[in-house]
Amino acid sequence: MRLNNIEHVFFDLDHTLWDFDKNSALAFQEIFEDENLNLNLDDFLEVYLPINFKYWELYRNNAISKEALRYGRLKDSFDVLNFNTVDSTINLIADKYIEYLPKNNHLLEGSMELLLKLKDKYRLHIITNGFEEIQQKKMEASGIHEFFQTITTSEEAGVKKPHPQIFEMALKKSNALVEKSVMIGDNIEADIIGAYNYGLKVIHIDSYGQSSQGQHPKIEKLKEVLNYL
Repeated sequence: MRLNNIEHVFFDLDHTLWDFDKNSALAFQEIFEDENLNLNLDDFLEVYLPINFKYWELYRNNAISKEALRYGRLKDSFDVLNFNTVDSTINLIADKYIEYLPKNNHLLEGSMELLLKLKDKYRLHIITNGFEEIQQKKMEASGIHEFFQTITTSEEAGVKKPHPQIFEMALKKSNALVEKSVMIGDNIEADIIGAYNYGLKVIHIDSYGQSSQGQHPKIEKLKEVLNYL
């Protein structure tokens, strides 16, 4: 089922176009080597990933600050692994992670090919809850920055997806009409339900086998976006 009368395509960034899991693992690998941490990376990532997901959910719901997220996800992961370290080391790792993360530039399969096919037909935009200081760097390092006419971050909007205000700001910046816009993202609550409730059409990239609510278009691979656009 193709989506008609679409002029503006809004993308989430992390886990949608930018391969957050791979780039994050590479950043931690470099940090562990720099700091000579006697900790197996695979063991760390196994506990870190669900903890990080939990902390981002809290951050998205304004239950914790950015600083609490950056510290807490590491502290909790080390605690689960019984890896003893001091707060100064945790804070150092948190700072290095923000520095190293955008240096890696892996995209999810099909990202570049999709953007190349869409760029001449639609106006493309980003709406992201990621930290403002690194999102632009990620896009520049991975070679996709040039595809997007606007980038709207949660820190700029003062609220995070799924709050309607961030979608309102994104559409205002892009001079887009809601009925001629579609949101593409991986997170059911933030990207799909948030955008749908604001009035946008949506496409859910279900890379992790999540259960999607409603009858929203759902895909597993980015190239399937072309079935709708």
